[in-house]
Amino acid sequence: MSPLQILSLLLALSTALNIAITAGLLARRAGTDIPQAIFIGAGSAATSLGIYFAAVAAYA
Repeated sequence: MSPLQILSLLLALSTALNIAITAGLLARRAGTDIPQAIFIGAGSAATSLGIYFAAVAAYA
């Protein structure tokens, strides 16, 4: 892997982590239980990474 590919993967992971934390905190603030808020955050992170990898696969 080239350094540019590694940096773009780290950027995607960082973005997914920020999305997961934000979604989990928003879900918790909306009144859901902690386990459900964790699942909501994990689902949003998986969705964002899936969209990123689909875009990369379409580009390559």
